[in-house]
Amino acid sequence: MILPVNAVLDGGLATELAARGHDLTDALWSARLLHDAPDAISAVHLDYFNAGADVAITASYQASFEGFAARGYSREETERLLQRSVTLARDARDAALESARTTHREARRTLLVAASVGPYGAILHDGSEYRGDYGLSEDALAQFHAPRMAALLHAAPDLLACETIPSLVEARAIVRVLRDHPRARAWVTFTCRDGAHTAAGDAIAECARVLDAEPQVVAIGINCVAPSLVTSLIRELGSRTDKPIVVYPNSGEVWDATRRCWDGTATRFTAHINEWLDAGASWLGGCCRTTPADISVLRQTVDARAPR
Repeated sequence: MILPVNAVLDGGLATELAARGHDLTDALWSARLLHDAPDAISAVHLDYFNAGADVAITASYQASFEGFAARGYSREETERLLQRSVTLARDARDAALESARTTHREARRTLLVAASVGPYGAILHDGSEYRGDYGLSEDALAQFHAPRMAALLHAAPDLLACETIPSLVEARAIVRVLRDHPRARAWVTFTCRDGAHTAAGDAIAECARVLDAEPQVVAIGINCVAPSLVTSLIRELGSRTDKPIVVYPNSGEVWDATRRCWDGTATRFTAHINEWLDAGASWLGGCCRTTPADISVLRQTVDARAPR
């Protein structure tokens, strides 16, 4: 698995699904559509590839055995839905490559599928992934992540996107599970409270130092943070790792878990792309409230900086 120095990730999956009329107020969020409207998920993946993304992140962020069980799904059905998330993204990737071939567009990039592994807090449906205050031990978190990661890896994604991780203890738990699958590769991205600390208060530089020693972690970074925090966080990460730094911020709005809505003023992160690349970011995309139009601008900006 090789990505270019400045790889482009996709943008907000749920944002696009909601914009296309899908109700995502259920606790399963976009994962519910793995059963109810899988074609809609595949269509969004394809639109992001066509906008210029090199990587599609699957619709498994909110998917878990516990969450699906609460909706009456069996363990076997949950495994199939987790694996379907990878298949849908892979099908969209294949369609994008076929379209490029038949229209004689330049095959300028490798397209990959990253299976989303969201934090434990995502299944609580209370916004705790943005606080990291659920108080579970590393052992308990490893037990939670193990079956889901195994199911996703069985579907053979190119790598795992372990994302919106609020604490170093949860990152350590994920790495423990990753070691049980020696051929697996992953990036780990944290959500942060400020320009130097995770949501739970860990120094982001210390997180980078710990993960830098893990050969299966191929990149380290941040996601679903406000654009205003990103430059500082990139510099903190870069002080402790030479691995690629992954950045995919949200719009700068804040999620209100009680009212189930976003508050605040949106910021187009695309205005800061060159600044983040200069600071040391390698892989860039968008998270919540970002769109294929943003990814198209990102693609153009990255391409404009490429050596000719």
